[in-house]
Amino acid sequence: MNDRKIIDTIRTLLEARPASASICPSDVARALACDEASWRALMPEIRRVAATLVAAGELQVTRGQAVVDPLALGGPIRLRSLRAGKRSSG
Repeated sequence: MNDRKIIDTIRTLLEARPASASICPSDVARALACDEASWRALMPEIRRVAATLVAAGELQVTRGQAVVDPLALGGPIRLRSLRAGKRSSG
């Protein structure tokens, strides 16, 4: 899976939700894969690409209420856009 496809899918899923909403990385993986084994195998790539979007100032990654490193171990994370103000209202 190439990074551009993952980035585009993250952006598309976030744009489909209210600006304050977040998504689970597994939402991204499921949108890109056809079966459970395939989407589960994509999860490390999704987290890696999320880390690049964090570094670019586009994304925030949370665990509960805490902002965390997307590559850190410790449980489920959520992805939230930091560019909510740049979204057009549809």
